[in-house]
Amino acid sequence: MKENTAYRSGFVTIIGRPNVGKSTLMNHLIGQKIAITSSKPQTTRNRIQTVLSLPEGQIVFLDTPGIHKAKNKLGDYMVHVAEHTLKEVDVILWLVEPTTYIGAGERHIIEVLKGIGTPVFLVINKMDTIRKDEVLAVIDVYRRELDFQEVVPVSALKGDNTDVLVQCILKYLPEGPAFYDEDTVTDQPMRAIVAELIREKALRLMQDEVPHGIAVTVETMKYRRGSKGAPGIYDIEATIICEKDSHKGMVIGKGGQMLKKIGSAARPEMEEMLEHKVNLQLWVKTRKDWRDSDTLLKNFGYDPKDAESGE
Repeated sequence: MKENTAYRSGFVTIIGRPNVGKSTLMNHLIGQKIAITSSKPQTTRNRIQTVLSLPEGQIVFLDTPGIHKAKNKLGDYMVHVAEHTLKEVDVILWLVEPTTYIGAGERHIIEVLKGIGTPVFLVINKMDTIRKDEVLAVIDVYRRELDFQEVVPVSALKGDNTDVLVQCILKYLPEGPAFYDEDTVTDQPMRAIVAELIREKALRLMQDEVPHGIAVTVETMKYRRGSKGAPGIYDIEATIICEKDSHKGMVIGKGGQMLKKIGSAARPEMEEMLEHKVNLQLWVKTRKDWRDSDTLLKNFGYDPKDAESGE
């Protein structure tokens, strides 16, 4: 823990519409992959907490689900998590795309932010997709809608200007000791990260065939010591939950090929994270309409009470 009074520490939430690059930005800021990413909206379902420790301060990032119009109880839970987090932090990073069009989703976020006294940064992402001289028009449009403490254009994918963003954040954090040890990177249990890696690969490989009606649960995760000094291995059994029997067939694929692809894509990242070989066994089950079941949502790790309590 730091004793220097000039040391700053605090909490920062990253908000924005689905698929604007929140998880990509957070992963880049902390220097490793914790939150999953995909081209599909609503990829992040829970609040994910990560830690960036620097000589001058510590930033605890909260990556939240995208704020969107909910269509089921899972959607209600995701929006509740995102909006509840705004009340708990020292700085809000609002991530937007580099366009002068402000849609209904952005306008909803503007109305939410108007009632918040927390400093808000406008972070314009995907700057690698437009010319630098075009950003002024984007800034002008958003500044007409809301007062921002800082405006920082970045490319989360390439890491452009993210160092400037970090220094801006530190200026707004209160002086005080670190919340976590310097080697802490996330509050997520390893099993939760493993489950999310599997879900990410399923989303990427299935493309548009299966909607967001899948969840992943890790049934067992055990470390097996190697014999006679050989390296150990993690035995992991996980289940992919689908809403419909037709989706189950797609996840399994002809002759089990899709399920094998999902496992083969997830295994290398698990091994890199765990620093051991992984024996991964995947299963597929159907739980009809689980996204509208309070009991199943809780079983799969999406408990509305957690959103209300900030856990």
